[in-house]
Amino acid sequence: MSDAVLQLAEALIRRPSVTPADGGCQALLLDRLRPLGFRAEALSKAGVANFHAEIGEGSPRVAFAGHTDVVPPGDAAGWRSPPFEPTIRDGCLFGRGAADMKSGLAAMLVAAERFLAEHSRPRGQLAFMVTSDEEGDAQWGTRYIAEHLQRTSRIPDYCIIGEPSSSDCLGDAMRNGRRGSLNGRLTVHGIQGHVAYPDLAANPVHIAAPLLADLLSREFDQGNAHYPPTCLQVSNIAAGTGAANVIPGELTVDFNFRYCTEQTAEGLQALVEGLLAEWKIDASLAWRPPSIPFLTPPGRLTEAVQRAVRQELGRECRLSTAGGTSDGRFIAPLGCEVVELGPVNRSIHKMNECVAIADLDPLARIYQRILEDLLAP
Repeated sequence: MSDAVLQLAEALIRRPSVTPADGGCQALLLDRLRPLGFRAEALSKAGVANFHAEIGEGSPRVAFAGHTDVVPPGDAAGWRSPPFEPTIRDGCLFGRGAADMKSGLAAMLVAAERFLAEHSRPRGQLAFMVTSDEEGDAQWGTRYIAEHLQRTSRIPDYCIIGEPSSSDCLGDAMRNGRRGSLNGRLTVHGIQGHVAYPDLAANPVHIAAPLLADLLSREFDQGNAHYPPTCLQVSNIAAGTGAANVIPGELTVDFNFRYCTEQTAEGLQALVEGLLAEWKIDASLAWRPPSIPFLTPPGRLTEAVQRAVRQELGRECRLSTAGGTSDGRFIAPLGCEVVELGPVNRSIHKMNECVAIADLDPLARIYQRILEDLLAP
């Protein structure tokens, strides 16, 4: 087994890149892409490092997309080895970003090197779209690259994102879409007072409880053929002064909808706002800009991925729209087919994040087979 993917993944993990920092990861990737003949342009904006690199001409246009930023490692004491010191243990590569998604980036680059070594003049164009702002606000990352490609008429036909899509074993699933995400913050206004004199106060926890019970007991929809049902989760709730004998004057609730195409962000917002009016609750409601759902129906790209996984691993790769949001939500609206295919996702965003070393080279070979399918002359 070649160690090319492992060595590059180790080099990327060794560069701390907590979002939106890049830590020198993109320079390392570009140092490998430019000698292959890729035309690269930096598209950095507002402290976010981005680049787009391409080789070849015409169509079809195939893009690999990914991010070099990672989530914070958390308390270092919870790691068995330093999070930014790549460590091999029990057949796995440990380090922050090992699965999400520096191994995916390494496998994509090695796949491109191998493909171009055999096909120096591909049929069409191969590109890389890389950002350092996927795990953060995502305002000046892939969204910005996508807008640039739209302005310059270089929209890809097919895009493979190296996100950790696999559930139990490499290649058992690809994400051909994602649900939408809508975050809200509800602030319920009450009147602070002594717990012994509730008639002189208004407890916002008690006021909000029926509304929350109503929302949490609702079935918003049953999903559809492509998406699981819409769900609501409360992520943070806070009230009180810390004293046991004080009725709080305010309650703050953070919540999130993961919604399918049976809903819209506007419809969910209207639902919550209507319930506030129905329950006659004095409250403030703030919404963050939503992430819209996207879907790539079965077609040329999904078939190429399934064929590659079947040929390389002998297993079927199912289509899935489960999980969180991804930068695919910025790429799919351009009109291209988008899938996410990458390592097993069990350890992502956790302490002691890791990826199986035995999966690294096969992942690169799967990517290479996809390129052969789509771009070989």
